[in-house]
Amino acid sequence: MANTYTQVYIHYVIATKHRMRFLTAEIQQEIYAYSAGLIKTLNCFLQGIGRMDDHLHLLVGLHPTLAVSALAQKFKANTSRFINEKGWYAGKFQWQEGFGAFSVSQSGLEQVRKYIRNQAEHHRRQSFAGEYEELLAKYGINYDKLYLFEPSSET
Repeated sequence: MANTYTQVYIHYVIATKHRMRFLTAEIQQEIYAYSAGLIKTLNCFLQGIGRMDDHLHLLVGLHPTLAVSALAQKFKANTSRFINEKGWYAGKFQWQEGFGAFSVSQSGLEQVRKYIRNQAEHHRRQSFAGEYEELLAKYGINYDKLYLFEPSSET
């Protein structure tokens, strides 16, 4: 074939280190704008973004030359640097080491976009830990609860 044609959508879930409640509404628009620009520079397409104070959801159309883990690593490194340069965080801002990445079909895109848009409403009924475990179960991902999260700043 002369050209490469792909359609790969990934729903990323990225938590702040120790689930620190930092991603507030006051900085939301700047983080969203920076994230959109970053995703574009990686030749990917941002399909959706949503946050709670301790985690972020991204729906990304992944470029075929970029691995799922490479996008997560580049996103976390660059947004951490951006947040630290802004001086929004007393100390050094970091994301939790791991991340969640779930494939999304073309027919499921709007459902995931809506899910991401409605994070505040969703979390009135469910904790982040509960949400994340539910996503892992939905996608049939085996995990050990002991290694699911770094210790919370609230414990």
